[in-house]
Amino acid sequence: MTYSLKGKTALVTGASTGIGAALAEGFAARGATIGICARREDRLAEVLERIRAHAPESRSWAIDLADLDGIVGFATTVEAELGGVDILVNNAGIPKRRHVTRLDPETVESVMRINYFSPVRLTLALLPGLIERGGRIVNLSSVAARLGPPIEGAYAASKAAITAFSECMAVDLRDTDVQVHIVNPGVIDTELFHLPDNEPGFHSAVDALPVEAIVEPVIEMLESGAIEGYVPEWFGEVVAGKFADPNAFIAGTKAYATQVEAERS
Repeated sequence: MTYSLKGKTALVTGASTGIGAALAEGFAARGATIGICARREDRLAEVLERIRAHAPESRSWAIDLADLDGIVGFATTVEAELGGVDILVNNAGIPKRRHVTRLDPETVESVMRINYFSPVRLTLALLPGLIERGGRIVNLSSVAARLGPPIEGAYAASKAAITAFSECMAVDLRDTDVQVHIVNPGVIDTELFHLPDNEPGFHSAVDALPVEAIVEPVIEMLESGAIEGYVPEWFGEVVAGKFADPNAFIAGTKAYATQVEAERS
């Protein structure tokens, strides 16, 4: 299977920084016209300037995707101003790392709103056009969706939800030319791991990759049609080991979390 970004249009959410910005710039450098959105207009302007060096017709929109009722209208605007969408990249997300005994329903629901409900609503709003154009849907999930890490119950559940939705969607769209891709980043050097109001994570044992490391694996997925990929790739082997013996894996995760907490105390 061959797939070229040249001449395509792509909408990338959460593109004011991090993975979204890296993918937007990477796609633009390979010939795509890009639409980017996020809440922070000043950050968006900086990314848009870099993108337009490659793709002058690219555009940006400041939007809070937590406002679910505004998503259909936003999708209509994007299609009109971008001239249709060939590639949808659902990247916007929030972490909220908290021990389950310190979680509250409001936090869980706010994470689900951004990480699951908003990309689903945006996907459904753009789906008729994507089907007509034989488009691609790239959903940024996480290795957390597969591994059950400590203090990430709200985040991991939201990513597991978008993963399951993506798998079912891929099956339902089997008679169309739409391809669905699930990207599972591991530890990528983004502000996701440094945001306030999040408890210290348990990811220090894994070296963080630069955000640019996400670009080539995603492009390879577009070219191959692969439904799921891991960045770095070796996380796929970790997931396979977990599903081969989930009891042993969860026991090992508990022991690791206990060890890290002991070292911190």
